[in-house]
Amino acid sequence: MRPVARMTVAVAACDRPGPVARCLDAIVRGATLPAQLIVVDQSRDGAVEAEVRAIVIPGVEVQYVRQQRLGLSASRNAALAAATHPVIAFTDDDCVPDRGWVAAVSAALALPAPPAAVAGRVLPLGEPSAGTYVVSPRSDDHPTDYRQGAIPWAVGTGGNFAGSRAWFERLGGFDERLGAGSQGRAAEDADLIYRLLRAGGVVRYDPGAVVYHERQTEAQRLRSRWTYGFGIAAACALWARRGDFGALRLLGTWMAKQVALLAGALVRRDGFLARQRTLSLRGGIRGLFYGLRLTP
Repeated sequence: MRPVARMTVAVAACDRPGPVARCLDAIVRGATLPAQLIVVDQSRDGAVEAEVRAIVIPGVEVQYVRQQRLGLSASRNAALAAATHPVIAFTDDDCVPDRGWVAAVSAALALPAPPAAVAGRVLPLGEPSAGTYVVSPRSDDHPTDYRQGAIPWAVGTGGNFAGSRAWFERLGGFDERLGAGSQGRAAEDADLIYRLLRAGGVVRYDPGAVVYHERQTEAQRLRSRWTYGFGIAAACALWARRGDFGALRLLGTWMAKQVALLAGALVRRDGFLARQRTLSLRGGIRGLFYGLRLTP
């Protein structure tokens, strides 16, 4: 019998039954099982639901939640509402958790002085192939504790993030105006990390908590650069609306980096990289105006 950790694993799914089956299979085959596995589905048909209903794991509550409101933040909040355990770990249908992921997260959040949340390594799934690109990589193998003042998008990513349910509830969950599928496009994870750190919480980067992320195609890469820039700028503008004007300096630093990368791409005549950075900047400008219109 494998050990069962007192934690909930939540998977956000949307119109990808094959990848979600792959993700769930990895969790089911883990060295440690979660006590509760929730799949929140925003699909247009029943294919994902069929994959979830087929899973039977002794000792594990498997729950399927149909989510009507669109957006990744809405899915994560639905999982928080359905979670019944003190720890909740998030991943996505295009991710594959490592066999030791649940055990690593559970151990990090069960320490005598536990952090509020845990992030971990994000490595590319499978072998590299032409025309595909790594997504949200995190490969550092040194544990780090992040506190207020850390750059939130450098701390971790929502596809490999776990924390105390009490902390998530204290923060009011994810902002549904941000994130994939919302008008804010992205950065719901950066926003939650920012608010957690500002509230005095610690996020521990634990290299033992590993998730593998599916690679992007060239078209997906270009689309994601615009949405990522939009979300980062929207989140920074929202933070500034709340009185943290250092967020504008943070945004300025991010934009300056994009300009520098664009200049380097132009010097090297790397047209694809130049397109990516141009899209990031254009998305950032649009996102800034969106964020400034939001209610703090």
